[in-house]
Amino acid sequence: MTIAPAVAAWFRENGRDLPWRRPGFTAWGTLVSEVMLQQTPVVRVVPRLEQWLERWPTPADLAASPASEAVRAWDRLGYPRRALALHAAAVAITERHGGVVPEDVPSLLALPGVGDYTARAVAVFAHGHRHPVVDTNVRRVLARAVEGLAEPWAPNARRDLPLMESQLPADEAEARVVSAGVMELGALVCVARSPRCDVCPLLDRCAWVGAGRPEHVGPRLRTQARFEGSDRQVRGLIMAELRASDVPVRAHEVEAVWPDAAQRERALAGLVRDGLVTGTADEGWELPS
Repeated sequence: MTIAPAVAAWFRENGRDLPWRRPGFTAWGTLVSEVMLQQTPVVRVVPRLEQWLERWPTPADLAASPASEAVRAWDRLGYPRRALALHAAAVAITERHGGVVPEDVPSLLALPGVGDYTARAVAVFAHGHRHPVVDTNVRRVLARAVEGLAEPWAPNARRDLPLMESQLPADEAEARVVSAGVMELGALVCVARSPRCDVCPLLDRCAWVGAGRPEHVGPRLRTQARFEGSDRQVRGLIMAELRASDVPVRAHEVEAVWPDAAQRERALAGLVRDGLVTGTADEGWELPS
């Protein structure tokens, strides 16, 4: 039994009004939103996305700006390598595709920083094609409703994609609705902890509920490491110092952001390796040009 009809009906009534779901939203906007949404909550993405698209409404607009401006505009969204990837993708779209975001998955995958999930999401949500799109929320819904498991398995394209494919209706437009609906259901109702089964549209057909909600057996998926005191926090503090300055930041200014020298140097070396920071201790550090 497919979950598609119930999910589509629920989504049409309960889906959130988000910018990338509105009529006329551009494929470029969809690509930007998908990159921003990687490891960042929706509530933080929406205002930054609107600012970003107001400043750079097309790939060519972003490609014409220095990469440093993309990193600076990324501000506190986290994982700023995504800003560099978006800038590189904008350059590639401008040079290879005449400034138009491509429709097919292989061409999207060829863009810098675009992985399988993002390529499929853009092809489906921006261009209306029929492809299985699987993220953590989708895996959780499929694991419970279809497979009868308490928690999803580790990501595995050979398993994930065919399973989602089996739930998609043949009609492209309806398949797009179902793809968005399964994601939304996983984000709002079939959540990791304390799922809201009483309001789930799949309650009467959920394999996990039908099996008596058995507890998870086996290893659990890794959760994100603690942020406070981590190298990630130090990287963020260094990046904040550089974003706030229009001139190279001197070594003593970088030293002031974190007391642990070894951790600070490790974080700075990682930023240089990732292409997010350029310079030397003698000349000062700055964002990439």
